Amino acid sequence: MQKKHINKIICAVAMTVTMVFSMTGCEAKNKNAKVKLDPNNPVSITIWHYYNGTQQASFDALVEEFNATVGKEQGIFVKGSSYGSVSDLEKAIHSSLEGEVGASELPSIFSSYADTAYTAQKQGKLIDLTKYFTKEELDTYVDTYVQEGYFNQDGALYLLPVAKSTEVMIINKTDWEPFAKETGCTLEDLSTIEGVVEVSKKYYEWTDAKTPGIANDGKAFYGRDSMSNYFVIGMRQMGKEIFDAQKDGSVVLNLDKELIRRLWDNYYVPYMNGYFASYGKFRSDDVKTGDILAYTGSTSSSFYFPDNVETESGAYPIDFQVITAPIMEGGEKIMVQQGAGMAIVKSDSQHEYASSVFLKWFTEKEHNLRFVCDSAYMPVLKDANTIESIDKVISDNNIQMNKKVYGCLECVMNQFDSIKFYASRNFENGYPARKVLDYNLSDKADADKAELNDAIANGANREEELSKYISDESFEAWYEEFTEVLKQAAGVN
Repeated sequence: MQKKHINKIICAVAMTVTMVFSMTGCEAKNKNAKVKLDPNNPVSITIWHYYNGTQQASFDALVEEFNATVGKEQGIFVKGSSYGSVSDLEKAIHSSLEGEVGASELPSIFSSYADTAYTAQKQGKLIDLTKYFTKEELDTYVDTYVQEGYFNQDGALYLLPVAKSTEVMIINKTDWEPFAKETGCTLEDLSTIEGVVEVSKKYYEWTDAKTPGIANDGKAFYGRDSMSNYFVIGMRQMGKEIFDAQKDGSVVLNLDKELIRRLWDNYYVPYMNGYFASYGKFRSDDVKTGDILAYTGSTSSSFYFPDNVETESGAYPIDFQVITAPIMEGGEKIMVQQGAGMAIVKSDSQHEYASSVFLKWFTEKEHNLRFVCDSAYMPVLKDANTIESIDKVISDNNIQMNKKVYGCLECVMNQFDSIKFYASRNFENGYPARKVLDYNLSDKADADKAELNDAIANGANREEELSKYISDESFEAWYEEFTEVLKQAAGVN
């Protein structure tokens, strides 16, 4: 009897253990389980984005395809709404978050850079995407792209990569070639920031010599679009993170004076000398007017690199050359990782699930690559980041791809495995802090160059006047002002 009783107990325990493991297995399995939708009563989701031109046309076509296939089968209808620019979209999102009069309610999904999504998440407006995306699914995305969406280092994902970009250098090849032939300059000389400065100096002197009767009328060679990238990535290449984000949302600023001086010497000083320039809204505008020959900008800017240079004396066609963005001399080969992801707004299980179904579909290899071909962004799946993958989707879908876009993607993807991509982590005052990097030094350079030119026009000696701006004392004064403004913006005492 005793033996039978023991056997009964053992059986009971075994059954209990089996049930516990079975329930645990169901729970894990159901973590990303389907939510029942009704194809006869579809769930409608709206997406706010900033795509325009060919990007918007491509996105709209993919949305239409989704609605006619997977959406129709499962009961999901997607509607895209473009705000035309990143800044306009950010304003709309912030207005909704603040509950401003006349602001629309947040959509089901919105495109967002990490700073804006971080603000929305802090207000409890976003879902943790791991609720609908398994680890196996997330492992198919490029690791650094996904990492950008983990804001609090607690395993919760709030931003899904859908398309990314980095920086490249694009050159007016037509006007570069005669200059390079006469001076001996090579594309390899442009592989470092310091090399770009040297080449720009030679170009200024070469163009100045073309008009021997007019002194100091040399032309600028180079410009750059994003100054915050110059600071963040330049510092990272030299071994420092200018923004060292902490777990509590605060930040430690690394403002090593020697490294900041290198950034000053390789932007402000050549700018004041006339070797660098910025006139239009973007540097592609300055290439079009013939004011510069080359610039560092996003891969997506390749759409706007001109086919012609248009000056007062006439217009002429130009060819282009894409090379890797220059790095700080002696620095690590690190490139910026940028481009908005997409966040799902917290609502109900049906809208959240429907949103996740669309994002999974949109980032599938072929769909994502088709969008990439029309947007100059990079695909987000690991196995899609090869030029062979792009060539295949071009061939399979008979896509007429923009040559400049293809050149940018080919340049990046041919060395994708050797590049370290970097995006600084989020912190409480990340947005205003980055704005300081974007405008502080560039605004000073613009204002000081205008003052210098006025002084020279009024008879001042160019070299004597210039020396006042690029002196050690001038750097020290700017450095003190810059560090104070940045600390205030970042909320650092």
